[in-house]
Amino acid sequence: MSKKRTLPKIIFFGTPEFAQFCLEKLVAEGFPILAVVTAPDRKSGRGKKINASAVKIYSEAQQLPILQPENLKDPSFSEHLKKLSPDIQVVVAFRMLPKLVWQVPSVGTINLHASLLPNYRGAAPINWVLINGESKTGVTTFLINEQIDTGSILLQKEIEIETEDTLGVLHNKLLSIGAPLIIETLIGLTEKSLLPQAQQITGNENEAPKLTSENTCLNWNDSLVNLVNKIRGLSPYPGAWSFYSNKGEEGRIKIFMASALHESHSDSLGTILIKENKILIATKEGYLNCIEVQLPNKKRMSAAALLNGYSFDQNARVLA
Repeated sequence: MSKKRTLPKIIFFGTPEFAQFCLEKLVAEGFPILAVVTAPDRKSGRGKKINASAVKIYSEAQQLPILQPENLKDPSFSEHLKKLSPDIQVVVAFRMLPKLVWQVPSVGTINLHASLLPNYRGAAPINWVLINGESKTGVTTFLINEQIDTGSILLQKEIEIETEDTLGVLHNKLLSIGAPLIIETLIGLTEKSLLPQAQQITGNENEAPKLTSENTCLNWNDSLVNLVNKIRGLSPYPGAWSFYSNKGEEGRIKIFMASALHESHSDSLGTILIKENKILIATKEGYLNCIEVQLPNKKRMSAAALLNGYSFDQNARVLA
């Protein structure tokens, strides 16, 4: 980057590791960070330990000013931001901002979204492109407005999705192109070389709603391809799941890696079979080969490792 450039002063909004990585890159490139806004510390886990966000932990290490507002609509918060006089605000994986916050800088507030907008607007774009079996995705920078993920597009970068990509793998691929795109966007806005473009709606767009217990559950009437894609899109977190019954007891099984075995059979839908040290689940098109699984009160492990100390009886099955 040219030393003659005047870099814009930034307020950064973000919470998880995805945002932390982008903040690291901005700091490394020398962008002046006036403040970092992140989620308040929360209690979690059995011990109710107070946990700070990935962005806060990094910001503390870098001695960056940290703001953790409980109420983004509090006028005192937006007034504090105005006093900092940012040139641009950058948002990565943060909750929706009210207008009195995103309109603080004159240039605007930009957001990095992990899809090719207007496709996959919503909270979980990386998950849903995999669940829906897409062959490509990307990242988009855009100007925030009143509605979620609808603002004018600044820049986009597209990548191919490999058939073996899981959520974890694709997340890292998008990180590697997302941070540089933010930097390119900031320079373009500062030098007035970027012209925002309104999103063009075709009517064929998919949504990326928040993940719930209901939409992460496996539907055993679905095709093998769809079952495998859902597992890919939810691995390593939160994990595709199903209720199962074994030895008169019921519980949840999570499946983190699986492959499709297309073959005809006479087993009833949902039957769990053990063949050659593999856990197979009967579907209408063949079997789902469960490669990595997790049972209640057990760690995630390979099917072979699980079968070393656990057995399924002949009536074991997943429940629709």
